Amino acid sequence: MAWWRTYFDEGYLNEFSPLFTPASDRAQVARLLELLALPAGAKVLDLACGQGRHAQLLAASGCQVTGLDLSRPLLRVARQAGREAGIPTSTRRGSTGPALRYRHGDMRRLPTLWRGRFDAVVNLFTSFGFFDDPSDDARVIRGVARVLKRGGTLIWQGGSRDGIMARFVGTDSWETADGTTVRQDRSFDPLSGFLTIDSTWTRRRKVERRSHRIRLYTADRLAALMEEAGLTVLAAYDGFGDAPVHRRSSEMLLVARKAG
Repeated sequence: MAWWRTYFDEGYLNEFSPLFTPASDRAQVARLLELLALPAGAKVLDLACGQGRHAQLLAASGCQVTGLDLSRPLLRVARQAGREAGIPTSTRRGSTGPALRYRHGDMRRLPTLWRGRFDAVVNLFTSFGFFDDPSDDARVIRGVARVLKRGGTLIWQGGSRDGIMARFVGTDSWETADGTTVRQDRSFDPLSGFLTIDSTWTRRRKVERRSHRIRLYTADRLAALMEEAGLTVLAAYDGFGDAPVHRRSSEMLLVARKAG
C-alpha cells in the first residue's frame, strides 16, 4: 500500500507538532492573504488541507473555504476545530460571508462540478510529490488549473530541491510535546527525485518506525508543469518571506495565475 494512504494520522500530527504552532499558522495565512488580495467571500480551495490549520484561518478572514484531503483522521481533527471555532459550514446562494467545508478526496481527481469554481487554490507544507508516477503530479496541477476561475491564483509552498540538496541534513532529531523523541534519517535518489525519510519514534522504551517519501522539484521544473497546465508563475519566494527564491532556499513559495 502506498505510504500516503496511512501516514497522515495522529502519529503524523505528533511527529510534526513542533512546527504546528498557532503563531506560525497565523503568520503564514497573513502572508497568503497579502499575496492573494481576495475580496470578502472569495472561494478558496485548500488542496491537501490536513488538519485544517490554514483553511480555518482563511475562513475566519472572510473567505468561503473548501478543504480537501485523503486522510480521514486529519479531516476529523479539522472538522472538530472548525466547529469549536464556530465558523459556518455553508452559506446561502449569493452570500459573501465566510464558510468552511471539508471534503474527503484524492487530489488527482477533483470533482467535475468544481470546474471554474475557485478564486484561489493553495497547496502548502510540501503536500505534493507523493505519487510513484510523476505524471500524477502533472495531473494534480492540471486539476488545479481546471477548478480555478479565469484570473484565479494558485499558491504552492513546499521544499525546493536545489536548497535541500545544497544544505542536506541526513539525520535530525527532536522531542514532541508528549515526550516522544523523533529521529529522521533521510536519503535522496537523484534519478527519481525522491527524498525518503525514515522516522523512528521512541517513548518510554516503545519504538515505532515509519517512512514516507516526497519527490522534490526545482522552481523551474515546477513552473514548467504549471505553464503546461495554463498557469503562469508570477513570483517565486524563499518560503513565506518576501525575498526571492535562490539556490540555497530550502523551501519555496510560487504564485501562479490562470489567464483571465
